[in-house]
Amino acid sequence: MRLAVIGGGSTYTPELVDGVGRMADRLDVSELVLMDPSAERLELVGGVSRRILAHLGHPGRVTTTTDVAEAVADADAVLLQLRVGGQATRDADETWPLECGCVGQETTGAGGLAKALRTVPVVLDIAEQVRRSNPDAWIVDFTNPVGIVTRALLQEGHRAVGLCNVAIGFQRRFAAMLDVDPERVELDHVGLNHLTWEREVLVDGADVLPRLLEERVADIAAEIELPVEVVDRLRCVPSYYLRYFYAHDEVVRELQSTPSRAKAVAAIERRLLDLYTDPSVVTKPAELEQRGGAYYSEAAVELLGSILGTDEPATRVVNVANHGTLPFLPDDHVIEVRAQVGPAGAEPLPVRPVEPLYAGLIGHVAAYERLALEAALEGGRDRVFAALLAHPLVGQADRAERLTDLLLAHNREFLAWA
Repeated sequence: MRLAVIGGGSTYTPELVDGVGRMADRLDVSELVLMDPSAERLELVGGVSRRILAHLGHPGRVTTTTDVAEAVADADAVLLQLRVGGQATRDADETWPLECGCVGQETTGAGGLAKALRTVPVVLDIAEQVRRSNPDAWIVDFTNPVGIVTRALLQEGHRAVGLCNVAIGFQRRFAAMLDVDPERVELDHVGLNHLTWEREVLVDGADVLPRLLEERVADIAAEIELPVEVVDRLRCVPSYYLRYFYAHDEVVRELQSTPSRAKAVAAIERRLLDLYTDPSVVTKPAELEQRGGAYYSEAAVELLGSILGTDEPATRVVNVANHGTLPFLPDDHVIEVRAQVGPAGAEPLPVRPVEPLYAGLIGHVAAYERLALEAALEGGRDRVFAALLAHPLVGQADRAERLTDLLLAHNREFLAWA
């Protein structure tokens, strides 16, 4: 099997390679192609990736290229993990919204819209190259904002599914709290990408969330950085990203007084790239945990194994077209829920009705996402303004006007229409 990774020069990549090596029984990879526009990063990341596979006794080979067409040719699956503009654009996304008193974050709010505008056209161009080369190949999108990017791919008829590590992260942490094998834990995970709630934690089919909230609520609240009282009242576990909604003003104050996450990540990346130059490094470095993306490799390998037929069809949490699962959203909207995943693709499983407290916010953000995709595909200042005005973290005309000006000023080189 040939697996292409677009954005393969990322410091994330050894995490993925480690999973491919450890989980060879679930995904039979004969060639892992790392594609990145930076030949320098490819040399470092490709080198450590080869050493990791060899150390794990995996027979697959790692190749590198700076050419998308070469990377995707004859690929059975293409994994997207790219960042248009690198950490510099992330730093901007996390900074300029703060000037308007809005959260600066790379996947939601004004910064998330900027990332969508930069990313969607690039991803669609890559997907067209995949279609020309091998129309049967699956595209797995790990590139944020995953919901918007995945919908763009599906809307254009590509064989695509979106992936996020939030659900598998919760599964593994709950399993550790309960001292059970993670495979026994299943979540009632519902919402949109980076806007989800865990409403049940099932162990062998029995819901143990009430017990977790009784015994470990302080630990859970600390993990998602929300007050215990909030988690207690919700009686479910919101993802970390709900903090931007439930504690917006507090988060803005914190962000205004601390360096951006992008600056911290850039420093971590420099240390990792230095480590990757060391020929004695044959396992993924512990420092990689600071980079983010925990359990990314397991989630990716499990999903790829199911859709490529090298593993059994299984229930996975993915980003997939709604198809009536959440009746208050259009069928073509992309949601993040449990789905049955196999060679035919991913089909969302039924979910019990979503409570108004969550359905209202899901509907609000979904409306923004549709306007954001329109802006990414069609361009135009008015479309950018409309998307910002619709976002619940903006929602005021004067702020939306100012944010539109700032977004365009910081992103003109990436927007063909600007």
